[in-house]
Amino acid sequence: MPLRIAEAGVEDLPEIAAIYGAAAGTPATFDLEARPVSAWQAALAASDADRGNLLLSALDGERTVGFAKSTIHKERPGYSTTRETSVYIAEDRRGRGIGGLLYGALLERLDGIGLRLAVAGVTQPNPASDRLHLAHGFTEVGVFRGVGVKLGRAWDVRWYQRPLEP
Repeated sequence: MPLRIAEAGVEDLPEIAAIYGAAAGTPATFDLEARPVSAWQAALAASDADRGNLLLSALDGERTVGFAKSTIHKERPGYSTTRETSVYIAEDRRGRGIGGLLYGALLERLDGIGLRLAVAGVTQPNPASDRLHLAHGFTEVGVFRGVGVKLGRAWDVRWYQRPLEP
């Protein structure tokens, strides 16, 4: 059965929580602990495709093997047309193009709904994620040096942005 991308449902949340939980043990996110399924239930409840707040799943049969999300960049009203994006893939499925499929689907849904920008931060070094963002039309806009502290050290975060179609 081919991989399919869909809006996440409640049935996807345990695997989304597990994928993110694995990332929480790395510098890919600056959360220090896994988020419980209840946090993902709240994220799903806050999803609103018309506003660009999305949670998508990559499904291989019944298994969720990755997810992408977009949320408001910051809570201040002046940022209302900017969405922060992220993609996470199950460790055993990385390097197979799933991230690209998820990002393509996410950005397609963000285009055409009146938003201006998609932004993303990538903890360095992460050449695979850097390539993914560049391949999807993002441009580098800067690096925050030592901005995140985790696993006993400070990490740089490279920021990207991509214009969205109005």
